[in-house]
Amino acid sequence: MKSRDAEQTYLRAAFRKAEPFRQAGSTAPQHTVKGTAAAAAGVTIMLVLSAAFSPAATPDWLRTAAQSPLPKYPDDTKAVVLFSETVTTVANNGDIRTRYREAVKILRPEGRKMGEVVVPFDKDTRLTYLKGWCIPQDGKDYEVKEKDAVESGMFSEALYADDKVKIIKIPAAEPGNIIGWEYDRKRRPYILQDDWRFQEDIPVRQARYELHLPSGWEYDSFWLNHASQKPTDMGNGAWAWEVADVPAIEDEPNMPAWSSLAGRLGITYFSPSGATGGTRLASWADVGRWYSQLSAQSRQASPEIKQKAAELTANAKTSVEKIRAVAEFVQRDIRYVAIEVGIGGFRPHDAADIFSNHYGDCKDKVTLLSTMLAQTDLRSYYVLMNSNRGMVTPEFPTASDFDHVILAIQIPADADAAGLWALDNDPKLGRLLFFDPTDTYVSLGQLPSELQANYGLLVTDDGGQLVKLPLLPPTANRLLRSAKLTLRGDGTLFGDVTELRWGAPAADLRAQLLSLPIAERRKAIEDFLARFLGGFTLLSYKVDGLDDMATYPVLTYRFVAYGYAQEAGDLLLLRPRVLGSKEVMRFDKKDRQYPVEFPSATLESDTVEIRLPSGYKLDGLPRPTTIENGMGSYKSKLELDGETLRYTRLYEIKDVLVPTDHLPQLKDFYHQISVDENMSAILRKPQTP
Repeated sequence: MKSRDAEQTYLRAAFRKAEPFRQAGSTAPQHTVKGTAAAAAGVTIMLVLSAAFSPAATPDWLRTAAQSPLPKYPDDTKAVVLFSETVTTVANNGDIRTRYREAVKILRPEGRKMGEVVVPFDKDTRLTYLKGWCIPQDGKDYEVKEKDAVESGMFSEALYADDKVKIIKIPAAEPGNIIGWEYDRKRRPYILQDDWRFQEDIPVRQARYELHLPSGWEYDSFWLNHASQKPTDMGNGAWAWEVADVPAIEDEPNMPAWSSLAGRLGITYFSPSGATGGTRLASWADVGRWYSQLSAQSRQASPEIKQKAAELTANAKTSVEKIRAVAEFVQRDIRYVAIEVGIGGFRPHDAADIFSNHYGDCKDKVTLLSTMLAQTDLRSYYVLMNSNRGMVTPEFPTASDFDHVILAIQIPADADAAGLWALDNDPKLGRLLFFDPTDTYVSLGQLPSELQANYGLLVTDDGGQLVKLPLLPPTANRLLRSAKLTLRGDGTLFGDVTELRWGAPAADLRAQLLSLPIAERRKAIEDFLARFLGGFTLLSYKVDGLDDMATYPVLTYRFVAYGYAQEAGDLLLLRPRVLGSKEVMRFDKKDRQYPVEFPSATLESDTVEIRLPSGYKLDGLPRPTTIENGMGSYKSKLELDGETLRYTRLYEIKDVLVPTDHLPQLKDFYHQISVDENMSAILRKPQTP
């Protein structure tokens, strides 16, 4: 979709809260993109600013905000939003004008990045005004005008898109100084909604949203991640919402997506007469109907599509084999390229064009796959998604939060569904297999981790329904590591390791290695070994099945680690957990604010056999460890079988979200794992006569 494309993930990571622009009238604080994030996201930017600035006509609202008293903030607070304001004014014909203002005080050197302001626009959204100011502690104020801005494309992977940004850099964004900016945008969105996102990664002293509607218009409001508040009725069809002293969203390890935690207010406004061209979305069924109508003409099969579908399925004996043949073709042979202009950011291109060009974005790949499946009498349905779990919520029916499209494929009742983990039963449609043809590393029957246990809008002919996609069980995401090693008397450890993966671990390995030139894959394996071994040499390695999505990738390697076992007098200390730590997260002394999110449920096992040097006797053996709770389990055991130590362990994560009230148990879980992983077997050297 317009708001997805490959760069979306990078923009989110780099811009933090800056959502992609094409989100149907979103009033997210997109203007607050900071630092060199745009460059980090792949957007080419060159800032060319005037060498001298004329005396600034600093507006009264910014001067008032600059005098606002501040509470005591933690010492590491880089900046604080003194005041932000979004004012949306709707005309009778559906035209919308929105004014954005924000004032920020820089508190630490890290806050200098706030002085870089990125404003998105496209052909349906005209930027009419843009200025920035700085009020320094000493000296004269500075002003930056729109002529000082640089224009750039937003997404570098799109073949052509009308999404653009203007970037200004406010001078003297130094600790102690106040900076501010203001801009206006005129737009005529396809959907009459706003999404006011008032929480940031820095504290917000005061934030305000105003809505001005024509006579007779109405609105619905939806508070998310914040206590509901009634607006102030300003009269004449105007309302205002205010929040104060909103805390910053702080980074925590393994936290859910930033955007899914931030407080926001969704607003849907509409004319009861329906006289405007905008679409009212009062329910998820409305959203589904809107997208169904928008995409209705896209799935028309050309003769070439029919012929290709027949060729691909000619030797298929079952419906699942037909699905697999067509799905792998679209997944592997149709390149990911986006051409998105205006409503084309939402509407798929025609299947015939996608097939002819052999490229398209996520919604295009899904469209072609659905069209080809229809030629084999298999029905399928669009599923609109957000790649951040938790961003789409049942409470707020909207199209603006979707950034991705996948497919739900109807599986005949008599079909053998063995191995199709991403399967769910719908009361009306029967068995539905969810599949993402955009992800080239995830095979049919699996789902990308971020889409599991995530809400999606299932679009049908009569509308749509919000569904929660299945969370694949731990057994669908396996890592099996086995090692046969030999220990020498000088502490050197050497031998062979085999790793078998399927599900999420397989997708992760493919994503890591297939993105690298073959010459660099060896280093990736060496980097992994270096995390657990001291001086070592990777003697050889091989990866089978890396390119074959129908099988499991198998990684085998041989290494020698010098001085792995530590000498202590006549003792040799051997850590049996040679490779792979399961202590995937650590807790510091500070209490967490947010839940812990795992990428997926998983089940991982290790079997390590170590042949001991001749004459060495076992002097001490760690006790078996068993940890069980509702979130996961961990078991390890070390046994001596003749001259061979056999270490086995099993690690399981059962769910992807651990709420804050269960974090003490999770902390204890990983503390016990850490203790177990670092235990050593004690070997006594043979006595010399």
